[in-house]
Amino acid sequence: MPAEPVLKNFKNIQCRDAVLAYNGEPHPARDEAGNVKTVWDRRSVKTDAVTGREVPDETKRVPLLTYANPRPATWPAADFIVGNPPFIGNKRMRENLGDGYSATLRAAYPDVPESADFVLYWWHKAAELVRTGKARRFGLITTNSLRQTFNRPVVQSQLSAQPPISIVFAIPDHPWVDTEDGAAVRIAMTIGVAGKLNGELLEVTDEEPQSDGSEKVILRTQTGKITADITVGAEVGSAVELKANSLLSGQGVIVLGDGFILSEEEKSQLLANEPRAKSLIKPYLNGQDIVQESRGFSIIDLNGMAEDDVR
Repeated sequence: MPAEPVLKNFKNIQCRDAVLAYNGEPHPARDEAGNVKTVWDRRSVKTDAVTGREVPDETKRVPLLTYANPRPATWPAADFIVGNPPFIGNKRMRENLGDGYSATLRAAYPDVPESADFVLYWWHKAAELVRTGKARRFGLITTNSLRQTFNRPVVQSQLSAQPPISIVFAIPDHPWVDTEDGAAVRIAMTIGVAGKLNGELLEVTDEEPQSDGSEKVILRTQTGKITADITVGAEVGSAVELKANSLLSGQGVIVLGDGFILSEEEKSQLLANEPRAKSLIKPYLNGQDIVQESRGFSIIDLNGMAEDDVR
């Protein structure tokens, strides 16, 4: 008798974009004069003459792509949704996917905040299908940043929607080895079903590296209502500020890029080349600098200045 094939071709495997649909092929965007719009290729760098650091080479440009009739992709009908979507952080999306694609994707999903990682588009779509009865359950492997403040709104919106979903199984922080480059990363696993249900939360309490690069882990189990920050207990993620505490404190300075931070040597070199920059250089201290030994850093403060004024 002929041997039965191990795998059968059911002709239901699709190779396409899982989150964004559009008509035809992407094409270069053009301005009002008909010229092709271009953007930095996000890869080419040059050495800055003042600081000696590598900075973007804005002369290396590629066409800005535009997509016709962009919309969320439609998934095939299924009872169960499982997957391991790409681990691309929100700050890496433009670099990995392109400026045009990233902007188009975010515009196509107004319910997903721009702060969300790429993997959250899968989580959002899967949760929508399950909570509206179009699928029975989903289980996804994501980055462990799922529960962080910049991703948590996606999870919270599905837990509090009507009808809601519940997370019935979760591991919020588990070791993982990226098979492409062997990099060690941390992942989260979540399973969602429709309704208001308790779940099982497994937390890693100990890890032991193995010779093959994997990790032997010990897990602790809790049961109860799993919240958007992937914990069991009070929903601290949905806590709001007390009006009585308004204006009592501020978040302070947020540095948008380490390129503005200068060591003593870099500060001296910059002032030697451009003495007028002195008024823009301020001491830069964090809590550790104050209570322990100072790192001796300064920062270039361009707050409120236009680019032409800086130049």
